Amino acid sequence: MAKTKPTVEERVEPRLYLLTPPLADARAFAPDLEAALDAGDVACVLVNLATRDEGDAKKVLRTLGPIIQGRGVAMVVDAPPRIAMRADADGVHVRGAGEALERGLAEAIETAKPERIVGAGGLRSRDDSMAAGEQDVDYVMFGEPSADGWTPPVDQIRERAAWWADIFNVPCVAYAPELADVAILAATGADFVALRDAIWNDPRGPAAALRDAQAALSETRAE
Repeated sequence: MAKTKPTVEERVEPRLYLLTPPLADARAFAPDLEAALDAGDVACVLVNLATRDEGDAKKVLRTLGPIIQGRGVAMVVDAPPRIAMRADADGVHVRGAGEALERGLAEAIETAKPERIVGAGGLRSRDDSMAAGEQDVDYVMFGEPSADGWTPPVDQIRERAAWWADIFNVPCVAYAPELADVAILAATGADFVALRDAIWNDPRGPAAALRDAQAALSETRAE
């Protein structure tokens, strides 16, 4: 899966990919999401659910779906494929390691493809990354927060994203823990830079944070 590296003139600016915080009720979060999406070029939003109750999950997705999809942005869900499909999401995000990851991806691919997106995350090793990339996934994500909020050091995320972007064709998403990390990760050749807490917890508000992230991507391309 060798990938030809673009020249400087051909270099394409990475796009932003947003992760929501874990949500059990989306109503209070909806205005922040609207503000962020209106402030820059977001390709995809990964909706993280704090509930596995199918009824509550559907309420969250039906609240956020029109906000996200109505702006031409893909809505991907960290949930069992049946929940994502019934809520008319654009795709499923599968996390895991080893055999559990392979089983989860196989189920999601069988259920969602080819009409919808299947992404792989929670990848802690190169072996898991390559195993995911060998399946029919649309992207792999490096560095996203674990369930307890822990993220790998940014240098580790940078190394993994650069390794992947240099060798493989499957698109790569690199998670930026802080706004200052956006330019660092964009320079790896990642196709997308993902953000969560750096957007939603910014004291200036999500729109200002998103504009800063967008500017960092543009500056990276200019270099």
